[in-house]
Amino acid sequence: MAPVRRNLCQRLLWVSVFLPISGVLSFSELFFVKEPHDVTAIRKEAVILDCQARGEAPIDVRWLKNGVRVVENERVYRLSNSSLFISEVESRRGDKSDEGFYQCLAQNKYGAILSQRARLTIASIASFSLQPTSIVVTEGSVARFSCKIIAHPPPIITWEFNRVTLPLATERIAVLSSGVLQIYGVQQADAGSYRCIATNIASRRRSTEATLTVTPAPSPKLPQRPRIILAPQNISVSLHQSAILECMATGNPRPIISWSRADSKSIDVYNTKVLGNGNLIISDVKPQHGGVYMCRATTPGTRNYTVASANVTVLAPPSLVEWPESLTRPRAGTARFVCQANGVPTPQITWLKNGEKVHSNGRIKMYNSKLVINQIIPEDDAIYQCQAENDLGSVLSMARLIVVMSEDRPSAPRDIRADTVSSSAILLAWERPMFNSDKVIAYSVHYMKAEGLNNEEYQVVIGNDTTRYIIDDLEPACNYTFYVVAYMPMGASRMSDHVFQHTLEDVPLRAPELSLTSRSPTDIQVSWQPLPNKLSRGRVSSYRLSYRTSSESTISQIELPGEKTQHLLENLHPDTIYLLRIVAATSVGWGEQSAWTSHCTPKASSARVPLAPELHLEPLNCTTIVARWHLAPRSSAKVQGFKLFYHEESQPESTPVQLRATDNTHTIGGLDPRKKYHVKLLAYNAIGDGYQADQTISTPGCVSVRDRLVPPPPPPHNVYAETNSSTAVFLHWGRPAFTSSHAINYTVRCNPIGLQNASLVLYLQTNQQSILVQDLEPNTKYEFAIRLHLDQLSSPWSPVVYQSTFPIAPQKPPSNVKVTLIEEDTALVSWKLPDEPNVAVTHYTILYASRNAWMAGEWQVLQREGTITMALLENLKPSQVYLVKVSASNTMGDGPFSPTVELTVRADLPPIHDLQPSHGSTHSTAYSNGFYHLDQASMTGISVGVCIALICIIICAFIIICRGKNRKFSAVKTYRSRPSTTAAAAGHLHSEGQAENADVTVPMMRLTHFMDPKGGTNLIINSQGPVQPSTQKKKTWLFFSSDGKQDSSTTQNMSCSTASYKPSTTMLTYEDEISPSQPTTLQALLGCSGDMEGSSNSEGSNATGDSGRYSHDETELTNLSSGPSSQTAEDSSDSDCSGPAEELKELSEKSQSDPKKATIDTSCANQKAQSS
Repeated sequence: MAPVRRNLCQRLLWVSVFLPISGVLSFSELFFVKEPHDVTAIRKEAVILDCQARGEAPIDVRWLKNGVRVVENERVYRLSNSSLFISEVESRRGDKSDEGFYQCLAQNKYGAILSQRARLTIASIASFSLQPTSIVVTEGSVARFSCKIIAHPPPIITWEFNRVTLPLATERIAVLSSGVLQIYGVQQADAGSYRCIATNIASRRRSTEATLTVTPAPSPKLPQRPRIILAPQNISVSLHQSAILECMATGNPRPIISWSRADSKSIDVYNTKVLGNGNLIISDVKPQHGGVYMCRATTPGTRNYTVASANVTVLAPPSLVEWPESLTRPRAGTARFVCQANGVPTPQITWLKNGEKVHSNGRIKMYNSKLVINQIIPEDDAIYQCQAENDLGSVLSMARLIVVMSEDRPSAPRDIRADTVSSSAILLAWERPMFNSDKVIAYSVHYMKAEGLNNEEYQVVIGNDTTRYIIDDLEPACNYTFYVVAYMPMGASRMSDHVFQHTLEDVPLRAPELSLTSRSPTDIQVSWQPLPNKLSRGRVSSYRLSYRTSSESTISQIELPGEKTQHLLENLHPDTIYLLRIVAATSVGWGEQSAWTSHCTPKASSARVPLAPELHLEPLNCTTIVARWHLAPRSSAKVQGFKLFYHEESQPESTPVQLRATDNTHTIGGLDPRKKYHVKLLAYNAIGDGYQADQTISTPGCVSVRDRLVPPPPPPHNVYAETNSSTAVFLHWGRPAFTSSHAINYTVRCNPIGLQNASLVLYLQTNQQSILVQDLEPNTKYEFAIRLHLDQLSSPWSPVVYQSTFPIAPQKPPSNVKVTLIEEDTALVSWKLPDEPNVAVTHYTILYASRNAWMAGEWQVLQREGTITMALLENLKPSQVYLVKVSASNTMGDGPFSPTVELTVRADLPPIHDLQPSHGSTHSTAYSNGFYHLDQASMTGISVGVCIALICIIICAFIIICRGKNRKFSAVKTYRSRPSTTAAAAGHLHSEGQAENADVTVPMMRLTHFMDPKGGTNLIINSQGPVQPSTQKKKTWLFFSSDGKQDSSTTQNMSCSTASYKPSTTMLTYEDEISPSQPTTLQALLGCSGDMEGSSNSEGSNATGDSGRYSHDETELTNLSSGPSSQTAEDSSDSDCSGPAEELKELSEKSQSDPKKATIDTSCANQKAQSS
C-alpha cells in the first residue's frame, strides 16, 4: 500500500508542478498584430488608425483619446477589424478637435493590454516666427537671410529674389532646408528684395520682403585673416532625420572651410555632404553621428585659420534592452518583473496592470525599473506591461502573472520573534503553523528596511527542519521589518505577522573627507561632510582633528562635537606645509583615522593673488570624479587660469592640469575603485599662485553581482553580427577564457528593437561558436545576446549587439498621392509612405507630363529624398491636363509607380497669392482637395464684388479717355526667344489671335536666364548660377539712343506691337547669333505673362524618351533645366503690345529671314511718321 500511496503523491506533485508551467507554455498571449502610428491629416480628410489584436476569443477592443474613452458617433466609429475610422477630421478648439494621442485597449479573459500611443496631427502652417531682415553688406562679402515658421508637416522652404524664384544651389547661392539663404561673393547685381516661401500640404505662406543693399568694396582690397562670422550651433536631431551645421567665414582671399570631428573619428562620407561653401549636411542621422564637429576656415596657401565647433546630439526613441517575462507564482508568493530601456533622452519606465497604471503600496514596490509584488493575492493574476517613454515615442512590453491557488494550504507561522545579535545580525525565530504543519516543505524569511520608501525586499529560503535563522548581512543602526511564509507542494501560507527590530551601533567604518582652504596666510579652514549612515554605523558623537607641520613631529589635537562640520585653525605660520587628519566616534568608540592631508599656508606677501576657489568634488562612477568650483565672492584679484593637482593617497603628487580662467568644471578619469584621492586646486595670475583649496574623496566600488556559492561561468565575448541578407544575420562569438572538460552549449536570443510581445522572442540553441539566424523581417533592427551553459550552470547574457537586416525594394507604390494647384502655374504633389511594413525609402521619383507630352512618351522627372513627401511642380502651362505618378526607391531597387493622378490647369484660374486670410476677415476659407473649398454663399459674394470692381474700372477708364491726356511710355526690355521653339508654334500663336493682347512686357533674357525686371542691374542668373559675359560666345550688347541713326530697312520692318522706349533714354538689347537653320518663335516676344507672382522651377526636370520610363543616371538628374521666369505686375503695366495682324505676320517673316537683327523704335506713331 505504501508504494501505491508514494506513486500517487508523486503524480500529484508532478501535476502541481506541471500545471503552472503548462499554463505559461500554452497561454495564448493577448498581443497586437497592428498598432496605431502617428499620422498627419488635412482637415476634412478621412483617417484610419489601425489596431488589430490576437489571442483567445472573445477580444474586446476600445479606443482611448488622451487617456479617455472615445465616444463613437456617425463621424468617429470603430471598424469591423477594430481600427478607428474618422470620416472627416476636425480641428476645433478644445476637446472638440480630433487632434491628440490615441491608444487602443484590447481585453480578453486573461487581462487587458494597451497599445503604443499614436499622435493625430492636423496639417497646419502658422505665420512666420522669424521674418527675414534687411541687411547691408560689402561687395564681395557674404549675405545671409533666414526665416522660421511652425508647420506640420515641415514645409518646403524656397526663396525669391525680386519675386523670382532662386535656384536651390549655385556656385554662389545656397538654400538650406532650415530656412536659410546664403549668398557668397555678393555683387552689385544681387541688391534687391528677398523673401522666403513656405509650402506644405496645408497651405503656403510668404514672408515679408527684406532688402539687400550692396556697398562698394574698398580699393585696393587689403589681405584679411579668416574670420568665422556664423559659427555652427549645438543641435539635437532625431534619429533618421537630417542635421544641418552652418559655417560661414569671410576673409581675403576667401577662406576654405573644412570639417572634422573633435574625437578624431572620420566623418561618414556616405551620409554627409557639404552644401554651398561650408554647410555640413548629415542625412539619415544615426547614433554614431553624434559628437562634436569642428569647422575650420583656412586662408588658401597659408597656415592662417580659425576654428568653431558645435555638438550634435542624436535623439532616439525608447528601445527595450531587457523586458519582463511571464511568471507563475503561488498565492502569497513574490513576483519580480524587470524592464530596462535605452533612448535619448533617457526613457521613463511606467508599469501597467491590465492597461491601467500601477501604484506603489505596501505589497507592490517599483524601483530601478523593477516591479516587485509581495504576498501575491488572486487579484494579482493579470497582464502587466512595461512602458518606456520619452519625447520621441514610447514602447511597451508585456508579461502575464499566473497565480496558482490551493485550498489545502498551511496556516501562517506563529509567534515570530526578532533579537539583535550584533551591529549587522538579527536572530529570527517562530513557531510552526497550527494547521497542516506536517505538509510544510520549506520556509521563506522576508526582510527589508523599515525606514524610507521603495526599499528592496530580500528573501531567504530555508528547510523545514528549523524555525530559527540569523540574518547577518544587515546595516548597523538600522530598523528592519521581518515576516515568514510557510510553503507546501500545493502552495504557500499567508504571511506571518510583521516584527520590527534594529541593529546595534558600531564604530564608524571610515573617517570623513577633509576640505582645506586658507582665508589668510595664518589660518586654515577645515570642513567635512557628515558620514552617510552606511559609513557612520550609528550616530556620530564627536570628531577628533589632529594637525602638525611637515617638519615637526609634535601633534596638536582638538575634539569637536558630532554636530560640527567645520573648524578654523588660526595663528599658524605663513608659507608652511601642515598635515591634518580627522577621526569620528560613535557611542561604541573611535573609528579609523583618515590619512594625513597636506596644505600649504599662503605667503605673507600674497595679498594680491587670487583667493582659494570653493571646490566641490563628486564621484561620477567608480573610476571618475567630477570637480566643480567657483571663485570666492570677495576675491578681487584678476585670474589668468587654474592649476588642478590630484593623486592617490600615499602616492607622490602629479604634475598640475592647466585650466583656463573661464573653466569651472573638470572630469578626472582613469581612477581605481575604492581608493582615496587628494585633489588640490588654485588660481594664479601674473603675480603668482593664489591660495589653494585641498580636498579628499574616495571612489565608490563598482557594481557587482552578489557573491554566490557557486559562481556562474563568464558570458561569451567578442560577439559579432553581420547581415547576410534581408532575412538572415550571421553571428559568431568567442569562448570565455576558462578551462572545462564539460560540454558547452549556447543559447542565442534574438528579437526586434522595441519588441512589445515577449512571446515573440526567438531563442536558438547551438554547441558551435557561430550561427545563421534566418527567417527575419527585412529592414528591421534586431538585438542579439548569447549566454553559455555549462554543467547545469548558466552565464549572464553577453552584451547586446545590434544589427539590421537589409531592406528589400519597395513592393507597393507610395499611397495617398494628391496633386493640388496652388498657383496658376504651380502645383503641389504630396504622398505618403508605401503601405507596407518595414519599408525603407531613400528617394522618391516623380514623373509628370501634359497629356500631349505623355502621348509622345516624354515625362518630366523630379527626385526627392526619402524623408520628403512633397514636391512643387512649376511652370505648368494653362489649358493643359497633367498626369502625375510617384514611385519609391531604395538601395535594393525601384518600386512600382502609383496610379496616375490627373491635374487640370485652367487658363482662367486666378492666382492665389497667399493662403493666409486677411486680418479684417472674420471667416476663414475651408479647404478642399488639400486647399480651398468655397460654398455657394462665398461664390455669390465674390461674383458681386468682381462685378462692382469691373464697373469702377470701366468708369475710371472712360474718365481718363475723356481727359485726353498723352500717355507717357517707359523704357522696356526686348527679348529674343529660345531657338528651340518652332516656327509652327508661332504660327499657331498668331492664328489664335494672341498677338492682339495689349500691355505686354517682354523680358530681355533667355528662358534659362533670370534678370531683374526693374532694369536696375545687369545681373543674369540661370539655374547653374551667375552668367558672366564671355568674348568666346558670339553675343554682342548694342546701345541705342533716340538721336542715333538707325538702319532704315530695320526700322521699316519693325512692328509697332514690339516695344517702345522713352526719348533720350539709353536702351540695351541682347543679340545672340544663331544658326539660320534654326527657326525662331514670337510666342515669348509677343505673349503677355499672366503670373503676378511667378517662380522658376529650381528643382529640375528631365524629359524621357518613352512613356513611363526614365533614367536614374545622376548626370541626367543634376543637369535639369530651369523654366522661364515670369514677369511681375509692375513690368506688365508699363508696356504696350498692340498692333494689327498684318504687321505681326510681316515681323514674323522678317525675323525668320534675318534673326540677327532687331530694332527698337520709339512708338508706332513715330514709325508711321518716318515711313511717310
